[in-house]
Amino acid sequence: MSRIGKKPVAITNGVTAQIENGQLTVKGPKGTLTMGLSDHVEYSVDGDAITVKPANATKVARSHWGMQRTLVANLVEGVSNGFTKILDIKGVGYRASAQGKTIKLQLGYSHDVDLTVPEGLEVKTPDQTTIEITGIDKQKVGQFAAEIREWRKPEPYKGKGVAYRGEYIFRKEGKKK
Repeated sequence: MSRIGKKPVAITNGVTAQIENGQLTVKGPKGTLTMGLSDHVEYSVDGDAITVKPANATKVARSHWGMQRTLVANLVEGVSNGFTKILDIKGVGYRASAQGKTIKLQLGYSHDVDLTVPEGLEVKTPDQTTIEITGIDKQKVGQFAAEIREWRKPEPYKGKGVAYRGEYIFRKEGKKK
């Protein structure tokens, strides 16, 4: 039994949810998100909550149950509050700057890395070593943060690279003489 799946997703003030044509549409102050519904799970909107239940007692239906409930909760959270990922850049000469719909990264390569910001996301650089990615879709925010991090992952000896804020980087001891 899914412990997460049993809990109904609370719909906060200013958020509405509708189920039509196999799609769940959630509208809120920050925007609108839609999600395709799984055939293995039953969804129902009951006033101020969305409940998710397995359609039958099969193992596949039970395995989809908790994940689908979490996806629904992410939709509601996204349209009401939004999501933010913060990346920290460490290293001499490593820096970032957001310029409109592109972000320019200088990560020790012979060239600058220019990335186009996906639709629906907003990228800010409060200083040269911090990148803030905000949006209403949790998957898009996390995916774009991972794509930026992929250019220069933190290395274990000096910790240089692009890391998530609060991420622990396992440090190794250097070579001894």
